[in-house]
Amino acid sequence: MDMYLPALPAVTESLQAPAATVQLTLTACLTGMALGQVVVGPMSDRWGRRRPLLLGMIIYVVATAICVFAPTTELLIGFRLLQGLAGAAGIVIARAVVRDMYDGVEMARFFSTLMLISGVAPIVAPLIGGQVLRFTDWRGIFAVLTVVGVVLTLVVWKWLHETLPPQDRHTGGIGDALRTMRGLLTDRAFTGYMIAGSLAFAALFSYVSASPFVVQEIYGASPQTFSLLFGINSVGLIVVGQINGRMLVGRISLDKALAFGLSVIVLAAAALLLMTSGVFGHVGLVPVAAGLFVLMSAMGLAMPNTNAQALMRTKHAAGSASALLGTSSFLIGAVASPLVGIAGEGTAVPMAVVQLVCAVGAMACFLGLCRPWQRVS
Repeated sequence: MDMYLPALPAVTESLQAPAATVQLTLTACLTGMALGQVVVGPMSDRWGRRRPLLLGMIIYVVATAICVFAPTTELLIGFRLLQGLAGAAGIVIARAVVRDMYDGVEMARFFSTLMLISGVAPIVAPLIGGQVLRFTDWRGIFAVLTVVGVVLTLVVWKWLHETLPPQDRHTGGIGDALRTMRGLLTDRAFTGYMIAGSLAFAALFSYVSASPFVVQEIYGASPQTFSLLFGINSVGLIVVGQINGRMLVGRISLDKALAFGLSVIVLAAAALLLMTSGVFGHVGLVPVAAGLFVLMSAMGLAMPNTNAQALMRTKHAAGSASALLGTSSFLIGAVASPLVGIAGEGTAVPMAVVQLVCAVGAMACFLGLCRPWQRVS
């Protein structure tokens, strides 16, 4: 997804489609990831982690290869949906594997480490995507992603061992899985962390969806400059995530770190709205990029801690819980993605509005449902 971002304006021109329509290729991928996790999560609780992950990776490779030849925006959207459905296996099972292997503070620390590993992709991928565009068009990016998918499939096949013993697996069918998910949703605190994390993710993804147009079309930066700024923001997220895992976890409560992160996101989103709406007059790229950097960096506190706090309550059904966390995040992100382009390519105000609404909503869910003052975490 991140390697594809610098090519969004090029896809708009190549397929002669409006920006909002091209952004639906991101929405389709997110929707597929959301729906796929609902299926794969319970599957992994029943059949283990390894087999569903390998199946998902193989389908992902095929879908990505098909994207190379998509002749229209509509077909590209369809293929991206399939890509998301299959790629969901990697997302949901990664979290479930962490829950299989760790608990408590160690799990929170490992989620921060996981953010470091997964954060390498947002740094490297847009830079690679920008460079690939020097030699080929946007279709070449999907060709590269096909090769990456093949490599990842081989890595999973060779090195990922099964982490869910047969005695810990669920033997029920779809009805049992649905009852398990319903039981998880009746846990007020779990639901609060799930929605708060999902809204924070939506604020992040509104940036992911809108930033290629904001940076390149509104402020006139090159694809390479956009890739560099995107990478810098990802570094901020990784550094704060490592501070969370190595310095904060175990010293202060996860809820305090989460509350601080959400507060910073709200303030950064409010500042971006003031800047993009002209309250301070014409504002150049540097102040806007600084606001986005602060917002992205604070995600290093919000995202690992919401996941850890939610999964600490669900050892009995890590796959189903991970599926709910992922499905909620990607569905809300899929709704936020097209909204950032609703006013066209000439203004960044919709992006800032979506980010602020999501940030305030995340804080409201955290305070209203999780009620951190009622317990020690």
